[in-house]
Amino acid sequence: MGIVKVMSHNLANKIAAGEVVETLMNVVKELVENSIDAGAQTIEVELIDSGIKGITVRDDGVGMIREDAINALKRHATSKIYTDEDLFSIHTLGFRGEALPSIASVSKMQITTATLDEGTILDIDSGEIIKISDAPLRRGTEIIVKDLFYNTPARLKYLKSLYTELSNIVFYLNRMALANPNIKFLLKNSDKVLLNTDGSGNLLKVIYNIYGIEVAKKMMQVETSSFDYEINGYISYPEVNRSNRNYITILVNHRSVRNLDLNRTIIEAYHTYLPKDRYPIVILDIAVDPSIIDVNIHPTKMDIKFSKMESLEELITNMIKSALEKLVLIPEAKYEDRPVANISKVEVGPLKDDFKKEEVTKPIFSSLEFDFSTEHPSIKEEEVKYDSLNNLSAEVTDSTSKEIDIKQERDSDNKFKMIEPLALVHGTYIIGENEDGMYIMDQHAVNERINYEYYKEAMGKDTKETIDLLVPIKLELSNSEYIIVKNHFNLLEELGFSFEEFGFNSLLFRSHPYWLGKDRTLEKIRKIIDVILLKEDFSKEKFNEQIAITLACKMSIKANEHISLEEMRELIKRLKNTKNPYTCPHGRPTIIFYSKYELEKMFKRVM
Repeated sequence: MGIVKVMSHNLANKIAAGEVVETLMNVVKELVENSIDAGAQTIEVELIDSGIKGITVRDDGVGMIREDAINALKRHATSKIYTDEDLFSIHTLGFRGEALPSIASVSKMQITTATLDEGTILDIDSGEIIKISDAPLRRGTEIIVKDLFYNTPARLKYLKSLYTELSNIVFYLNRMALANPNIKFLLKNSDKVLLNTDGSGNLLKVIYNIYGIEVAKKMMQVETSSFDYEINGYISYPEVNRSNRNYITILVNHRSVRNLDLNRTIIEAYHTYLPKDRYPIVILDIAVDPSIIDVNIHPTKMDIKFSKMESLEELITNMIKSALEKLVLIPEAKYEDRPVANISKVEVGPLKDDFKKEEVTKPIFSSLEFDFSTEHPSIKEEEVKYDSLNNLSAEVTDSTSKEIDIKQERDSDNKFKMIEPLALVHGTYIIGENEDGMYIMDQHAVNERINYEYYKEAMGKDTKETIDLLVPIKLELSNSEYIIVKNHFNLLEELGFSFEEFGFNSLLFRSHPYWLGKDRTLEKIRKIIDVILLKEDFSKEKFNEQIAITLACKMSIKANEHISLEEMRELIKRLKNTKNPYTCPHGRPTIIFYSKYELEKMFKRVM
């Protein structure tokens, strides 16, 4: 008697559930995507104890007739695809026909569904239908999942904490709301509202619902297109950033997807605009012909492959860089009204700040971006208006009368007005003025930006001008360092260095590229060698970029280096001629601006 047997229907579903239903979020994901595919305009998700005790997904979609509802519980039964050719043009979020039977096999489930003509209630236990009854003719579907994994207890042990499971559900629904601003999403956990969108189709409103007013008012609309792709969405101003990449949302045909290459492309487009290890908030929806993408990679359908990846990366890079170049990136100091002190009662002592300046980098939000103790109100329809494609004028009426303000775009010449230096404070900060107000500049950051653009431009030129050294420079390395550097001699030669191996683990430099300058030559060479030792990707472009950043930082004026007014004036003049005068190569601001009005308000000259 043979030992190979066909496994039972129930066992096959349980095995499939191990791939499709790993977490509570997977259950919510599959049910919500079914609702979207059913044409729902309203989707409600109700959780009990983060979903461990119960998950309910309710929609107003087309519903199912009784026959379809019963068949939907069979493995590989689907209404999304019918032929092999359909796999090459998938327009729906689901298509495998595994999710519903997989969830049903490891839970107790009730399905209530109705069309305009027929209503059905199915009670299911471990994948088996135990009762069929009639339901009211309320068009749509409601699925209740209880006692998840009760018949596979081992899987319960590997669920994360309830907070982690909840955060994953919130994170997923955030992305689905961003992908579908025309659908009203409501998420409750134990009767507490965590997400509530209005389904108006206004993506900025959804951003407000998820990230709050302070983020929403500093998001910039972007769009571009090519023969294969159409891209639109919002990107954050550089001053709005986070500590991880989770705030980059990539949507393809309204499907939330993962693609590390696109994430990297977006981050690189913000290069020099953001501090180290800080990341932007980005929502991009990519419309593309389904025939040039592949979503049939993993059962979760989160991963995706593009057949024309390079052109897409170039399109995104150019779009983001073009948008950022139009911004005025001088952060304004904000004045916060506070009660005026009674001067007669003030004791003599150290001077204290009586006003609060807005920090350049906003407070870091939690991974959830939610305060679960409060409900987040929605922006009303009439309160957000578009004046043009790139300008948003919005008012949010609430108890604090907050407003969404508009960042002014730079002039076409991409320059600010000349600033007259007045003094140096703490040996680091240049105080200056012009007719618009007062400026505070970080001399190191200013010098960094100037040097960075000089080195980057110089290394990008084809010229091979060199400076011969009267006395060759000897550079000694450890044995491990020498092995690495020797493997990349070509990088040094392409930069314009002339050198030879000299003794044990040493190099003798006889000339160097002209752009390196004549001062501190050994120190500069050492920094370039350090880049070689630390880098993992030795492409010429990225290698040159890292050198430019490193030399710019190390060769610039340091804090507590006192310079004259004339030197300050020359520094500002050179900064004015850079392509991006508002941040250093690491993304830190070079200038802080106080308008004349804000100064007068601080001193109570105006109210």
